[in-house]
Amino acid sequence: MVSTAEAATSQEPLSDEEIVARVLAGETGMFEVVMRRHNQRLYSVARAILRNDGEAEDVMQDAYVRAYEHLNQFAGRAKFSTWLTRIAVHEALARQRRGNRYQELKPMSEREGDPMDRFASLTPNPEQQASNSEIRRLLEEAVDNLPDSYRTVFMLRDIEEMSTTDAADVLEITEENVKVRLHRARALLRKSLYARAGMQKNEAFNFHAIRCDRVVKNVFERIQKLISKTEGPAARIQ
Repeated sequence: MVSTAEAATSQEPLSDEEIVARVLAGETGMFEVVMRRHNQRLYSVARAILRNDGEAEDVMQDAYVRAYEHLNQFAGRAKFSTWLTRIAVHEALARQRRGNRYQELKPMSEREGDPMDRFASLTPNPEQQASNSEIRRLLEEAVDNLPDSYRTVFMLRDIEEMSTTDAADVLEITEENVKVRLHRARALLRKSLYARAGMQKNEAFNFHAIRCDRVVKNVFERIQKLISKTEGPAARIQ
């Protein structure tokens, strides 16, 4: 999603790093550009970890506020998008631990039976095949049923189309680990749903414009409170 702020700035979109520099120089309103640019990705990764739309939105807002508070600590060693997504992952995992929902992933060799069995009940019936929205719902449920570590990697690599290197940086695991988890996630999903889905996988977990506007509004309200308490990048949102 592209905001009017970005469109008015230049015909050539600014890089994230250029926008960060301008925010730190006092153009606080430019922070909206990076929020709208990365809302979909942050929603996807938070939703993958928490499996709850409302909590995913809360995590996004927390991540953006935390990123704004520590914007001057962004050193440019990694891409800004990677740095921001890593903050969202940490926020989501912290929320997950607080809710006592985190379960350690067992190696596949320790699981009993055929892992495909867990998806047996998700096979669409004729009525479901006639409804694209129902198929999308089934796909989202199937992804939700993936083990935690596989689900997050799948969302980053296949839904958000991050590179293996960037996904590894975000999750702080090796690239080989990313490849293994992605392969296993795809294997769990392929036989049960993809042949029947009849839709593009990136239609799932879509972060709609209403959600985008709500997150931007709430984050700026929180940033304004921060500015009123301490001296931030600008005296007020411009």
